[in-house]
Amino acid sequence: MALELDGLSLTPELADVMQRLAKVAAQLQHRIARNGIDGDLSASRGVNAGGDGQKALDVIADEAYAAELRGSAVAFFASEEEDDFATFGPVGPNSLALAMDPLDGSSNIDVNASIGTIFAIFPAAETAEKSFLRKGSDILAGGVVVFGPQCTMIVTFGDGVYQFTLDPDSRDFKALGKMKPLPEAMKEFAVNASNARHWDEAIAAYIADLQAGETGPRGRNFNMRWVAALAADAERILKRGGVFLYPGDRRKGYEKGRLRYLYECAPIAFMIEQSGGAATDGVTRILDLTPEALHVHTPFVFGAAHEVARIAAYHKDAKAAGAAADDAFKGPKA
Repeated sequence: MALELDGLSLTPELADVMQRLAKVAAQLQHRIARNGIDGDLSASRGVNAGGDGQKALDVIADEAYAAELRGSAVAFFASEEEDDFATFGPVGPNSLALAMDPLDGSSNIDVNASIGTIFAIFPAAETAEKSFLRKGSDILAGGVVVFGPQCTMIVTFGDGVYQFTLDPDSRDFKALGKMKPLPEAMKEFAVNASNARHWDEAIAAYIADLQAGETGPRGRNFNMRWVAALAADAERILKRGGVFLYPGDRRKGYEKGRLRYLYECAPIAFMIEQSGGAATDGVTRILDLTPEALHVHTPFVFGAAHEVARIAAYHKDAKAAGAAADDAFKGPKA
């Protein structure tokens, strides 16, 4: 089980960590394919540090990644499934700090829909807190693994976005090269529309204009897509364009949304920007923000740069933006 990294200029330490992530991902893909045969991977296993319900596969993935990364250059480890940072070893000149959501979209496990892993790799500082509680722009590598009909790994090291696909015969991740820039055309949007009654005026006005289609201010129709696994939604947008929104809303505990900054939003924002798109909390660039704690939330908007800019305009003046649909933010028609 290997990851084809030929031609990429990575330090030996970073390359080794990537190989370890790929090894675990291949093992998890095999385990997922046997769900129900070896046990119910969607069985409840309690609640994680962020208050979300844990499934058996959440715990399995967390333990598998942590075990494999011990003995690598990863000095500090942070996981959605753990209460606090973990120290794996002393800090050296080339040490790394890795934060991850080991199993993203676990509510999809029992219905055979896509799920994933999201990870961010930083240069290690002298402490775990200094390694992780920093601007997202300090990330060295960010990526996702998507477990679906194909098992894909999409990752950036700061020089574009690369895609790998797991060969089910050799169980190696084969390099598919650098991905094309994120499409500029806006045809699809992703949002959990069941929360519409809780949205603020800006988000409500923006989505209403999209739903109005050719009879509304945008003058054309759009489709809505929602996988309920952030890694899978990110892969679709990287390949097909569009925009993703997980805003904060008026519900208690949802004021800043439910996505975690450190190991979900920051690495995906890094990939999106490296693909020519943009990522914000609705107004402010995600990679300019600094998390105050391991599991802190942030609203999250990402996708085609012109569409992300349009959403920021709605936040500045929802009524005016909704009524005018200014040509400056329309982007390509096709």
